[in-house]
Amino acid sequence: MTTGFAKSDFEVFTIEGLDERMESIQAKIQPKFAALGSKIVPFLENELNEEMHLHIARHARRTVNPPNDTWMAIAPSKRGYKKLPHFQVGLWDDHLFIWLAFIYELPQKAKIAQSFIENFDDVVNALPEDGWISLDHMKKEAKKISEMNEGDFLHALERFQDVKKAEFLVGKRLLPTDEAVQDEEKLVEVIKTTYKELVPLYKEAVEAQNK
Repeated sequence: MTTGFAKSDFEVFTIEGLDERMESIQAKIQPKFAALGSKIVPFLENELNEEMHLHIARHARRTVNPPNDTWMAIAPSKRGYKKLPHFQVGLWDDHLFIWLAFIYELPQKAKIAQSFIENFDDVVNALPEDGWISLDHMKKEAKKISEMNEGDFLHALERFQDVKKAEFLVGKRLLPTDEAVQDEEKLVEVIKTTYKELVPLYKEAVEAQNK
């Protein structure tokens, strides 16, 4: 039986030391990612009609600084996810995030951005009204979609297209106190609902990068 994420899971990020924090992430958080993945992967496979694979962040390259966030990613490749459009669920110390992620390692990100700009109205209409947009997966900051105008969206997409390190992540953020965060069943439903809204965007990105 796996529960949702408790207050103590978010407090992992206050633990000093790389080994100590990683130990806690591995013991407390990663089993919950594995449990979520077992439910979300089949859902996405059904929505996308393709095989999807779960990746749980190992933070293996870190030698000194402990991670400030941790996540699971779901992508169509067994070998990795960073060079592909992918889905993420993860934690910072003060929120849980549910993203459709296009990060800077994407070889075809300019093509994807161009397609989003060319189909701007459809893209904006596909964004969840109560959602968020992040322009950098390594920073905690994100913007509420409800507080952005068309100019803000266009600027974000143009930056994503033109700046090598620029990124575009869209989805939702939930507070640790949110009932859905603490209840696995409710969290699975929120994740599924969010991803279902974002599937058209994912499909457009995949089509654009394969042109």
